[in-house]
Amino acid sequence: MIRSRKSRRLTAVTAAAVSAGVILAGCASSDGGGSDKASGTWPGAKISECSGLDQLSQYGDLTGKTLEVYTSITPPEGDTQVASYALFEKCTGAKVKYNANKDFEKNVLVRAQGNDLPDIAYVPQPGLLKQLVDTGTVATPPKDVETNVDKWWSKDWKTYGTVDGKFYAAPLGANMKSFVWYSPSMFKQHNWTVPTTWDDMMKLTDTIQKSGITPWCAGFESGDATGWPGTDWVEEVMLRTAGPDVYDKWISHDIPFNDPQVATALDTVGKILKNPKYVNGGLGDVKSINGTAFGDAGLPILKGKCAMMQMAGFYAANWPKGTTVAPDGQVFAFYEPTVDPSKGTPVEGGGEFVASFNKKPATQAFQTYLSTDVWANEKAKATPGGGWLSANKGLDVNNLVSPIDQLSAKTLADPNTVFRFDASDAMPGAVGSGTFWKEMVNWISGQSTKDTLDNIEASWPAS
Repeated sequence: MIRSRKSRRLTAVTAAAVSAGVILAGCASSDGGGSDKASGTWPGAKISECSGLDQLSQYGDLTGKTLEVYTSITPPEGDTQVASYALFEKCTGAKVKYNANKDFEKNVLVRAQGNDLPDIAYVPQPGLLKQLVDTGTVATPPKDVETNVDKWWSKDWKTYGTVDGKFYAAPLGANMKSFVWYSPSMFKQHNWTVPTTWDDMMKLTDTIQKSGITPWCAGFESGDATGWPGTDWVEEVMLRTAGPDVYDKWISHDIPFNDPQVATALDTVGKILKNPKYVNGGLGDVKSINGTAFGDAGLPILKGKCAMMQMAGFYAANWPKGTTVAPDGQVFAFYEPTVDPSKGTPVEGGGEFVASFNKKPATQAFQTYLSTDVWANEKAKATPGGGWLSANKGLDVNNLVSPIDQLSAKTLADPNTVFRFDASDAMPGAVGSGTFWKEMVNWISGQSTKDTLDNIEASWPAS
C-alpha cells in the first residue's frame, strides 16, 4: 500500500500525469461551495448499531448519494478501510467509492490544480496538507469534527491537521515506524537473541552474516514515491544518534540538511544498506534495493533468505494471506533499538489526515464518522491481520487483535517513549518528498554521503 506518505511539489503538469491511474468522480467545489442541503430522515434512527452516531442525524437521508475517497492506501490495507465503512453506509444510506492510487501524492495535486477533486482525500503528510490548503481547494470541516478531535486526540495530533492556525483535517490512522521485522522461528533455530541496543543489533548482523544468511533485506521502490523507505532509515537513526531536539531543528531547518550530525546518521545507515555482505538477501546486490518494491522486500524472510527488514508496523498487512504474525509465529517485529537506552525510547511515526473539498452533506457526514471513536473501533475490528493503529483515545485496545498492533500501542503508551512525527512528512514538499526521496535513490546507487546531503540542502526553499 501507501506508504508512505510523502508529497511532491509539482513544477509541471502533463496530460499523462493527470490521467495516470486516476478515477474521477466529478468536480468538487472549494471551501465555500458544494453545500447541498440535508433532507429526509436519518436512516440510523431505526438501527440499533447506529446509536453511537447521533451526530450524523443532521445530514438526513443520504440514500442514493455517493462520495469519493481518494487515498494512497492500496490493497491489502485498503480492503480493511472499505470494510470499516459498512456501518456508515448502513446508518446513512450513502455509498463510499474508494479510489486508491500508489501515486497519490503527485496526482492529488494534479487534481487540485485541474479542479478535478474527490470529495475526501486521506493526506499522509502535514506538508502535503499545507500544499493542498494553499491551492484554495480544501474545505473546512463541520464543527462536530473539530469537537471530536478535541475530545479524542492530543493537541499535537490536532496541530498536524492545522495550517496557519486554522483547523482543516482530523487525524485518521497512526503508525509506528520504529520496527525491525524478523522470523521468530529462524532466531530460535539459530539461538539468536532480539537485540536491545544498536550495538547489539550490529553484532547480531555480523553473526547472521557469518552463518551464511544475509542479515538484511530492503526495498525502496514505491511508484512515484520511490525512495521513501530510505528516508525512514535516516530519520530513525537521526532520532537515535542526534536526539529529538536536533531532530526537530533538522525538520525546521535550524540546522542545514548537510550538517555533520545528519552525515553521521546517513553513514550509520550506510554501514548496513551499503554493505554488500549485509544486503539484499534473496533479492540481489546493494543496487537491487532501488528496484525492489517495499511491499515485497520482506518476503525473503519467510524463505530464510534474509533475517531482518526495517519497516513500519503497517507492513503486517503486506505479508501473504495465512502468514502468522506473532511473537511465536512465522514473522514478528521488535523495537528498533536505540543507541543509548538511558535516554529513553525514541519512536518515529506517522499517520493520515482527512481533508475534504466540498461541504456536501454526504462529505461532511463521512468526515464526522471518521472522527469518532466508533469508526476507530470499527476499523480495528475490520483489521484482524494487523498493521493499523489510531491515536484516537476512544480506541479500545482489546479490539486490536493483532499482536503487532498491541505492541505498537504498548510502545506508544510507554512513558519513556519519545515520539516524533516522520521528519520528511513535516518538511517542505520540495525536500521531504522531493529531493530527499530522489537523493536516497542516488545514494544507494553509489552517490557519496556529502553529495547526497549537499544536493538536498541546495533544494531547501528560500522561504
